Amino acid sequence: MEMLQTAEFWIGLMKIVWINIILSGDNAVVIALAARSLPENQQRQAIMFGSGAAVVLRIALTVVAAALLELSYLQIIGGILLLYIGAQLLSEDGDHEEGDVEKASLMVAIRTILIADLVMSVDNVIAIAGAAQTSGNPDHHMPLVIFGLLVSIPIIVWG
Repeated sequence: MEMLQTAEFWIGLMKIVWINIILSGDNAVVIALAARSLPENQQRQAIMFGSGAAVVLRIALTVVAAALLELSYLQIIGGILLLYIGAQLLSEDGDHEEGDVEKASLMVAIRTILIADLVMSVDNVIAIAGAAQTSGNPDHHMPLVIFGLLVSIPIIVWG
């Protein structure tokens, strides 16, 4: 608990929260786009399940951020995946036949949210890992990152 008494911890926490809020705007847009073609009663479900799974995914990605920082051509691969997701979201039309299974479209929306969040979170994870590395004691980096994500992600989802 001594880490809570240091200025480096609180400065690092503020950095992580602000970085995550600023860089998560694009993720929120993708979540809204993925849920837009669902019936109203399923839109809220897709947003909540997709966002909840995205929180778990973001924490898991942050844990492996050090390995991601060492990969060559990561930005190119991420850019190609973003182009694919963007094309997939733009090609979807809002028209669905009566025979479509509602659960299937809900699962498609949740899957799209997860894939988009996976790809679009790479910049967030790298920035957050960098902010944590500059904040004092190396033993406090991971608790700082997880606490920062737990504070900032509900703010983003609520917004």
